[in-house]
Amino acid sequence: MGCIGMGQAPAVGRNSLRTVPRNFPGRSGTKEDSVWLCSPETAAAAALTGRITDPRTLPDLLGIEYPALTLPARAGAPEGMLEPPLAPTEARRVELVKASSIGRLPDFDPLPDLLRGPVLIKLGDDVSTDEILPAGARVLPLRSDIARLAEFTFGQIDEGYPARAHRAGSHVIVAGANYGQGSSREHAVIAPRYLGLRAVIAKSYARIHWQNLANFGVLALEFTDPADYDRIGQGDELSLRDLRAALERGGDIVVRDTTTGADVVVRHRLSPRQIAMVLAGGQIPLIKAQTAM
Repeated sequence: MGCIGMGQAPAVGRNSLRTVPRNFPGRSGTKEDSVWLCSPETAAAAALTGRITDPRTLPDLLGIEYPALTLPARAGAPEGMLEPPLAPTEARRVELVKASSIGRLPDFDPLPDLLRGPVLIKLGDDVSTDEILPAGARVLPLRSDIARLAEFTFGQIDEGYPARAHRAGSHVIVAGANYGQGSSREHAVIAPRYLGLRAVIAKSYARIHWQNLANFGVLALEFTDPADYDRIGQGDELSLRDLRAALERGGDIVVRDTTTGADVVVRHRLSPRQIAMVLAGGQIPLIKAQTAM
């Protein structure tokens, strides 16, 4: 048994303890990991004894008092420590100084009225944001460089996805239930969007990831009949016509699988605000367009 902290990978074939509230396969940095979540007190006790230990037994085992935490009556940073923003006219004259490792957020174009593209990857149920975009030691330093970060997209499931996406351009993902479960990380949408992802068709979505898809202009669609999931295969070419009118009127949307000639009926649960974001290419392009009016 080992006790590990953030950024440390456990030994292969060994159990280990971790206090970070994420426990998806491969998150620790070792694919064969066997990570068990615990409290900081349990982790500290285990580190002292070399085995999983109830920290309340430390007085008897080691003569160490059980740690007690006293919270302050008031918490929060004093307002004097916060610097107010500059006026807009003055802010425009300020030069942004950044390291060479920090890139800029890509410009995302509006959703086309006719969307055609292949299904580059077909996924099962409960795909997590860690599996969409991992967060290990190799990836974390690149979070501000989207072009390099995107090369790790779906790396735990299908390492060939980024290369196929570069060749295909606009494409679609098909997924099962609860797509995007886990953390709220926006990079799990930004990276595949950078690679050309325009729409996801899933049985259902995790709530925060579903919202993030709209934020960055990716159309989140659901199978009207979950059994239709089995009718679309990876590599099939899909066609969605008259998307603007279809989104604004609501109701069903017909997806034509041009590879098999079959039609699949899907729907969306987007609000008018989310529809406007998706059509514009995301929240930032929408704000820019509204500001320019």
